[in-house]
Amino acid sequence: MKAPTEPDRGEPPEAGARPPLLRELLLVAGLFLVYKFGRQLATGHTDDAFRNAHRVWDLERAVRLPGEGSVQSVLLHGDTLVHTANVFYAGVHFPATAAFLVWLYLRRPAHYVWARRVLAAVTAAALVVHLVFPLAPPRMLAATGLVDTARVFGPSVYGPPETDHLSNQFAAMPSLHFGWALMVAIGLIVATRSRRRWLWLLHPALTLLVVVGTANHYWLDAIVATALLGPALAVVHAPRRTAGTAGRGTARLSPAGDGVLVGAGR
Repeated sequence: MKAPTEPDRGEPPEAGARPPLLRELLLVAGLFLVYKFGRQLATGHTDDAFRNAHRVWDLERAVRLPGEGSVQSVLLHGDTLVHTANVFYAGVHFPATAAFLVWLYLRRPAHYVWARRVLAAVTAAALVVHLVFPLAPPRMLAATGLVDTARVFGPSVYGPPETDHLSNQFAAMPSLHFGWALMVAIGLIVATRSRRRWLWLLHPALTLLVVVGTANHYWLDAIVATALLGPALAVVHAPRRTAGTAGRGTARLSPAGDGVLVGAGR
């Protein structure tokens, strides 16, 4: 059975200039290092992070968002379920995004450039939010009554905040776990043709339930991530396939150089 990301049988890979691999590896690595360094600059604002956490929690209750505890209570029905959620949180985020970019690079190079630019824009905007609005996650806020599932059931990717020098645990907003997962789903929906490609939306949906249920993020963290992704998608336009007279022929970039794919009509 054909996977949702696979093109129709016999469809050639997308034509177009594939960026040099070494340059892309250096670029992506550089962006990651800049982001990690930037997050470290936002550490140390503990008092602000907890004040903001109380504000976010109170705002969610004021606008009657569902309680995060309702999701966590489902996970806590069984040790296996909550442990699986923790594994998903710790182990899916980066590998899934990397696999998405690698597949686009190999099969849809024009879409790869688009997706990489969107992810870079969203991540840069998230870094600004982390710097100006440090936020303690709900697992640290006693008022939520939530359990730190990773600490209790394992596995955990974080150590005690006072000794964890590898990550900034006060950067809950926005949730890049959710933002990146949503971009992965959108990217695969745009870049593929299968009628089942909409099933990729299950990835961000599951990610949302995991990040909320494990008490690593508030609902508002995901809402802000979506709000950042929207303008990025509006500004960075995706290549699009347009029907042409060549029928089921190969795709090519339009002469205007605007990233539009023509000649890929079915």
